[in-house]
Amino acid sequence: MTPSLLTLTQPNSPAAEAYRTLRSNLIFASLEQPLQTLVVTSAAADDGKSVALANLAVVMAQGGRRTILVDCDLRKPRQHVLFGVPNVAGFSEWMTESAGAPPALTTIPGVPDLQLLPAGSAKANPADLLTSPRIRELITSLKSQADFVLFDAAPLLAVSDAALLAANLDGAVLVVTSGQARRDDVQRAREMLEKIRVRVVGAVLTNAPAE
Repeated sequence: MTPSLLTLTQPNSPAAEAYRTLRSNLIFASLEQPLQTLVVTSAAADDGKSVALANLAVVMAQGGRRTILVDCDLRKPRQHVLFGVPNVAGFSEWMTESAGAPPALTTIPGVPDLQLLPAGSAKANPADLLTSPRIRELITSLKSQADFVLFDAAPLLAVSDAALLAANLDGAVLVVTSGQARRDDVQRAREMLEKIRVRVVGAVLTNAPAE
């Protein structure tokens, strides 16, 4: 586990409480319209979306909801690093090799209701994997095993990966880093998702001053 997982290392901190508030907001949003599958991404690189998603997944599981976290950022996978687990038999292997087999999920120590499907080793163009008909098969399989399935995806403005994935899911959340993200970039990212009729549930502001 890395120090970035504040929901585990500092569960009583204001940041951890903010993630629990985010959890509540997403649960309320799911009452109005189903929100079982969700992608968390950002407009540009280094916006902290993987850390934000990892912490969200932890509090979802801590709240008693079976949660599966899938790392689909094949260009810069981070979830296995954050949780300190091997990056083997992951998303890319299942998509290219494991026909008919269930996804090999890793249970996170200390968080029994949280399972991770790491990115695995990239063996094809990520965009090709995310447009494969098998992606829907994977999503269906994971939905049958969890209350929430959360996906990490590459930044929207860099490549098309997140948009391709989001088109198959119930919604998307944008991570915005205070003092770093450009307003016009965030607006473009939102417009990209809305153009393909993806439900943008909201945005998460990270690295904001405490006051």
